[in-house]
Amino acid sequence: MITKIIHSYSYIPTITLPNVMVGLFLALIFFSSCENDLKEVERIANIDAEEPIDISYGVSVLYSDSAVVKAKLISTEMIKHNVDSPFYEFPKDVLLIFYDKDKKEERRVTSKYGLYFEKKNLVELRHDVVVTMADGTIFKSEELFWDNDKRIFYNKLPLTITSPDGSMLEGNYFEADENFDNRKINGARGVYNVKEEDGF
Repeated sequence: MITKIIHSYSYIPTITLPNVMVGLFLALIFFSSCENDLKEVERIANIDAEEPIDISYGVSVLYSDSAVVKAKLISTEMIKHNVDSPFYEFPKDVLLIFYDKDKKEERRVTSKYGLYFEKKNLVELRHDVVVTMADGTIFKSEELFWDNDKRIFYNKLPLTITSPDGSMLEGNYFEADENFDNRKINGARGVYNVKEEDGF
């Protein structure tokens, strides 16, 4: 569950898009010479015109279990979609930091896009997802799901796991517990570095 949302700057309250169409039109004219700004205006305009949203910038979201902080999510921008099944969208970047019971950092997860479904208590990460473990192991894929209720990570797309010794494991999709251990990898294949003292 989300226990606290910290906005480091510029909170914009609920926006109903029909009220800002004139503003968007003016913004399109003002930013006509800048391709990046045009893309940003277009992205906001494409949101359902009747959908109320909250937009926050520079956010930190804390996740806890039994009053113990399990993870912190940091993002440049967060959009809350106030629909029947509310969800949060992180359209620009996501950094997830997981902590152990002693509040020491266990791993970091980064991606270019993310979603948090409030009722399902589910985080969905997409595009250049990278998980870096404390021991140096690196997981890469184009998607990753964190089911906070079932206490598992999983994905449905190809993945690679690289160990600190350079060994690499690939798979079609996988599942792991919330500590990223006990991994079940479909179609596992890889290259392993074997030391001479291992008997080879």
